[in-house]
Amino acid sequence: MIAPGERTGRYRVGGDQPVRDIDGHSRISIEDAAVALLDEAELPRFIQRRFTTGY
Repeated sequence: MIAPGERTGRYRVGGDQPVRDIDGHSRISIEDAAVALLDEAELPRFIQRRFTTGY
């Protein structure tokens, strides 16, 4: 789930599987998703591969 929220600057990244929290939910704010995408654009770690983000 990607929803409006607060920018925390904290997130986790994963591969093909969703990054889930302790309750099994995969969620991130739009603001932190944007930061994750920009971080990946600046310092690529997943070249020609999918990645997921979440808390």
